[in-house]
Amino acid sequence: MKEIRSTRNSRFRAGLLAAACCLALAGLSLAPRALAARPNVLFILTDDQRWDCMSCAGHPWLKTPNMDRLAAEGARFRNAFVTTSLCSPSRASYLSGLYAHSHGVMNNFTDYPNNLPSFPKQLHAAGYETAYIGKWHMGEEDDSRRPGFDFWVSHRGQGKYYDTEFNINGRRAVIKGYYTHVVTRLAVDWLKRPRNRPFLLILGHKAPHTPYTPEKKYQRLSGEEVEVNYPHSAFRLEGKPEWIKERLDTWHGIYGPLYGFRKKFPDRSAAGVLDFDRFARSYWATIKSVDDSLGEIYQCLKEIGQLDNTLIIFASDNGMFLGEHGMTDKRAMHEPSIRVPLLVRYPKLIRPGTVINQQVLNVDLAPSILDICGAPPLPKTHGRSWKTLAAGKKVRWRKAWFYEYNYEKQFPYTPNVRGIRTDRWKYMHYPHGDGGPDRHKAELYDLKNDPGERRNLIDEPSCAPVVKRLQAELRRLMAETDALPDRMPLDEGVKKVLPDEKIR
Repeated sequence: MKEIRSTRNSRFRAGLLAAACCLALAGLSLAPRALAARPNVLFILTDDQRWDCMSCAGHPWLKTPNMDRLAAEGARFRNAFVTTSLCSPSRASYLSGLYAHSHGVMNNFTDYPNNLPSFPKQLHAAGYETAYIGKWHMGEEDDSRRPGFDFWVSHRGQGKYYDTEFNINGRRAVIKGYYTHVVTRLAVDWLKRPRNRPFLLILGHKAPHTPYTPEKKYQRLSGEEVEVNYPHSAFRLEGKPEWIKERLDTWHGIYGPLYGFRKKFPDRSAAGVLDFDRFARSYWATIKSVDDSLGEIYQCLKEIGQLDNTLIIFASDNGMFLGEHGMTDKRAMHEPSIRVPLLVRYPKLIRPGTVINQQVLNVDLAPSILDICGAPPLPKTHGRSWKTLAAGKKVRWRKAWFYEYNYEKQFPYTPNVRGIRTDRWKYMHYPHGDGGPDRHKAELYDLKNDPGERRNLIDEPSCAPVVKRLQAELRRLMAETDALPDRMPLDEGVKKVLPDEKIR
């Protein structure tokens, strides 16, 4: 075993050495001198991490000391959301400050348009040295360097938890090792480079995206030592777990394949539930490595003397169902899918331990970063800067926002979603793509009295005025952002795959 580990370590070091050579060739080494007064920016983005998968957010057993430290020394946004709960559209919204219908990245196969403004391009034009390291996840087959970045390390598609082939500034190399640690060490190497300009680094993690693969030291967390407290979509019957049947007609249900944890649709047996137990535990276990990564990056910034001069932002591209509403994956508008972690540390602006309750969105990130950095704003944005909120000052803030998910032909059972969320209410409906009636019954939830969204009030006569007000506000918000009509025309190729029957 020692010999095997030694060989693996040698390969890992060789891969990192190759990456370091590319780092040296990426640009001229700059003589060390005082950086500009403008803050550095570090944006760390995880993939599919729910808002509550941090101990500082109340997770019952998942311990995330480095995320907790970031929250304790900065701000935790309790109500951070994505406007489309799908990886590529959400990532494009973070970069552009725009809804998916405006930036055009409507699915996981479309790349970020080269001519579309973004906050990295804006910071680059303002004199920042910029780098992207890790999972890009827009334009599946293209790993080439994107506009706005001086240094680039990414890969095609999803990448792998072990031994991913990276494109390092135009040179491809398989770097042996666990993905989270590989991109972390590449990021640390880049941060330690001498420079005389402020920097922007975006670090894109693969975790906790499927197929959930914990590193060796956390594999025990995916075992039976950790008890899974079943969500409200599950209940016990005669001592055996049973899943409820009520859910959207979507491929992403708990009876689905569970991304390799279950190879076929089982009956609702204890064995099937044990598969789901392992599925959920493995998801949580990959987040432990992300937390370790955050600690390494934090220590690096401290060592180079740039910790307090760096705006650190930690977030995720969307959430993840872990059985709630009988579902896995994301896309739908329920809280586990749309709500994400958002931690921000910058002592020159934010008091330690700040907790922000207002609803902020992924489209707010770009205007916020540019505002804090004193860079010119983007020519168009649907978001707004939360700089004043982060500083603890009173400011008039949004009371409502609208959510959109747009049909993907690769997932014909997953419907369009249009909805509105206020501080108290959530209304959503499912417009049919060919202009016909909604594919599913509309939903209304009172988040104040029913935070788990268990009781659909859409048919309650007393709630009819609430529904009308929310529908009117939804139309107003959509018009305000030049959104597509509720019922969108689809091309003939897409219409043909729309199913009429329910999934079984």
